[in-house]
Amino acid sequence: MKKKCMMVVTAHPDDADFGCSATVAKFSRKGWDVVYVICTDGSKGTEDRTITPKELSKIRYEEQKNSGIVLGLKDVIFLNYPDGYLEPTLEVRKDISRQIRIWKPEILITTNPTRDLNNSTYLGHPDHFAAGEATLSAVFPSARDHLTFPDLFEKEKLEPHKVKEVWIMSYGEKADFWNPVSELDVDTSIEALLKHVSQIPNPESAASWMKKRRQDLGKNIDSDYAESFKKFVMN
Repeated sequence: MKKKCMMVVTAHPDDADFGCSATVAKFSRKGWDVVYVICTDGSKGTEDRTITPKELSKIRYEEQKNSGIVLGLKDVIFLNYPDGYLEPTLEVRKDISRQIRIWKPEILITTNPTRDLNNSTYLGHPDHFAAGEATLSAVFPSARDHLTFPDLFEKEKLEPHKVKEVWIMSYGEKADFWNPVSELDVDTSIEALLKHVSQIPNPESAASWMKKRRQDLGKNIDSDYAESFKKFVMN
């Protein structure tokens, strides 16, 4: 019997590992195939003026691969759009639709496509918004309809697919779903996050934040730990 699949679509290497990696660890541990789709090449996220974008992209590619090994990911797909310049174009939407049709996830996790300055202390990255918007547009209706991007169906022989649930991660006060996770899942998520050496100057602080954040979220559902989402069940 084919395994159930969860797909996580984000803009950059490390986005998912900061936002939902304990959930990823949980579903991977339960036997699901979990796939990451990374929209950009990760070539801009540094203050080091001695490194080139190409060098940084290679480093972050390897970091995400190493993180994926810790989490037990089935695969990590890079769409390789330039970091910092991502837009929710038809081309990006098509590339995400292709991956949805290939992997046929039941659950898809992505980033919030809207900037909310009233309920967040974080301004937000434009690539995150673009990735979220392109992904939601791929889920509905592009991956679902065989007449949208018809070459995916006619030439690439990719059948349309209907995602059953969409979870928007890091939704702040507007979350309506808290996924309980175990301490093992949180510890695994921290180990995975710390593989992103180029992005984490203070590993101890990052690990402490990850644990406390998930403890605080767990209080919403009387669980030791949780991660929060805005959840949509597709009908």
